[in-house]
Amino acid sequence: MTRRRIPLWMLFVALVVVPLAEIYVLIQVGQVIGAWWTIALLIADSVLGGWLIRREGARAWRALRSALESGRMPARELADGALIVFGGALMLSPGFVTDLLGILLILPLTRPVARRMLTTALSRRLLAAGVPPQGPAGRPHTAQGPGPVVRGDVVDD
Repeated sequence: MTRRRIPLWMLFVALVVVPLAEIYVLIQVGQVIGAWWTIALLIADSVLGGWLIRREGARAWRALRSALESGRMPARELADGALIVFGGALMLSPGFVTDLLGILLILPLTRPVARRMLTTALSRRLLAAGVPPQGPAGRPHTAQGPGPVVRGDVVDD
């Protein structure tokens, strides 16, 4: 089994570009509204983020439980939960840039866009790894082309 490595450009962005952007934005905001107001805004942002994470996390948990109780695959609910956790982690780091990205991942209005991007990225990775696409019941597609589909049940004697 080969292990996928994180691309070098992603590490560069995460470890160099994002911190520099955070420092730049903090300095710019501090120059406009002052240092103490900037700190107060960061604290208010953290409080708002904590409340939002708690609210959306509870909503995602209820949706996950409902999907499991109804017997359907909770793919959407799991993706939402992962996005809320990742958004919450971004909210924990001080700064306005990561907080903005975290809020976009947490808000129910903007989360579907992030969910679509996450689904596309995961699908590409699975296809690249050779995992066949799944049918509606979680079974791999085996048909090679268009043709009649015979639906039926398997009866064991």
